[in-house]
Amino acid sequence: LTGQQEAVIQDVEIPLEHAPAFAQFFNKEIGIKPVWICPVAVYDPSTSFPLYPMNPRTLYVNFGFWDAVRTDHEEGYFNKKVEAKVRELDGKKSLYSNSFYSREDFWQLYDEKSYRTLKARYDPTGKLKDLYEKCILKQ
Repeated sequence: LTGQQEAVIQDVEIPLEHAPAFAQFFNKEIGIKPVWICPVAVYDPSTSFPLYPMNPRTLYVNFGFWDAVRTDHEEGYFNKKVEAKVRELDGKKSLYSNSFYSREDFWQLYDEKSYRTLKARYDPTGKLKDLYEKCILKQ
């Protein structure tokens, strides 16, 4: 690729009933090929992950896509579109890649209360960075 480009490297979980809508959005708005598509379910309903909550009664579809797209838009344009659509469809987005959530949106999606409880227990002196700072601000 030449010129300005944006890395769009994401893994998202979308409830099965919304997967066709996400696929249609993705093909029209993002267009990266190939796309990894794989069913995902909570293996043990008695186990929960508060920072990445998934309904144990719901089958999800993981969409994975990793590429750079040409763009004349502001930084994060395509990633923000993906984040908005995932949220609209009641999905989840892995945080290993670029994320552009506001602080408020981030903590609504990733359970700030549970995080603060874990942080107080395992990092009481605050030596480690805050999750938002690591994932969004890249500090």
